[in-house]
Amino acid sequence: MTSRYLEPGEAPSRDEIDRTPGLLVLEFGTSWCGFCRAAAPRISSMLEPHPEVRHVKVEDGPGRPLGRSFRVKLWPNLVFLRDGVIVRQLARPDGAELREAFEALLAG
Repeated sequence: MTSRYLEPGEAPSRDEIDRTPGLLVLEFGTSWCGFCRAAAPRISSMLEPHPEVRHVKVEDGPGRPLGRSFRVKLWPNLVFLRDGVIVRQLARPDGAELREAFEALLAG
């Protein structure tokens, strides 16, 4: 699990994300975002028992192509992907939404 947000030069491209095999949770946000910091413990607790799920945190902001390609407007924004295909996408999820998205990701 990635503990910090990848900066623009470190972030994968959309093509790389689309070609990623397996289970992936792509998280968009920033280290200074209060909503992102509040959601972090819930996200971590859902990921912890599932090492097969890759977690990539990407710093987002105006003009960042990866975030724009997923139409990110609110943080944190979580994209749940299986073999590069979006299973769910959530913005500022509550606990129930987060749990449902993880269940949908793992169900495949």
